[in-house]
Amino acid sequence: MGSRTQFRPKSKPGTACRWTMALCLAFAATASDLAQSSAQNPAQTVQSTNAVELDRVVAVVNNQAILASDVDDEIRLAVLDPGQVGLGVLTPKLAMEQLIGRALIQQQIRQEDEQAAEPSQAEVDARLTEIRKELPACVRVNCASDEGWKAFLAAHGLLPERVETYLRFRLQILRFIEQRFRQGIRIAPEEIETYYRKELLPQYADAATIPPLDKVAPRIEEILLERQVNVLFDDWLRNLRKQGDVEVLDPALGALETKSGAEGGGA
Repeated sequence: MGSRTQFRPKSKPGTACRWTMALCLAFAATASDLAQSSAQNPAQTVQSTNAVELDRVVAVVNNQAILASDVDDEIRLAVLDPGQVGLGVLTPKLAMEQLIGRALIQQQIRQEDEQAAEPSQAEVDARLTEIRKELPACVRVNCASDEGWKAFLAAHGLLPERVETYLRFRLQILRFIEQRFRQGIRIAPEEIETYYRKELLPQYADAATIPPLDKVAPRIEEILLERQVNVLFDDWLRNLRKQGDVEVLDPALGALETKSGAEGGGA
């Protein structure tokens, strides 16, 4: 089925049910309960109804719903991505593009060999420790300490469980991309040093906090590898979108004319 992007100024109930039948059934049950409760205690029903905050579906990727809360999460989580540093605030449209790319990749991983791409808990913990010690935004508030990390999460509206899930997804996608596209790609030591001096060092305000090159070289190599893989990955992801069924239901999050890439795909 060819890829299609549709924009609807107003989602009709029938359209929402087509993609989220389970949600519609749950909502119908809730509405029935509220109706019965209303007959018994109207004041209590009004108070309960006002307290309910419903999420909404903003896009569907091969029958997999993307919610408005997912877009908000993606924007907040961008602070953990070194590739986003210096690019400004992640916009809702770009966040949607990344979520669509990630959904397509994860669906493909499940079809091929999900177990082979699954990272271990030790790998997830190691990445989290690396971020807390070396991410520029974290270094400035001493995320290596428990108090600093809690303050950082609170400042960006993040929960520890959500961060861990995000890092697990990134590692899973990066491993899949590496297995599929990395063969034959080599990053020269000179490229790593150039990135370190021209792109990483300017992100640190205090020279005393700058990590030595040998400590961050593996992560820099990963970033540069992702950039080169983009050339191959973009074509592959574009084909996935053509073959799949992508529908954006919120016109404010309409299609963005940009290459997704390994990072853009939310890896």
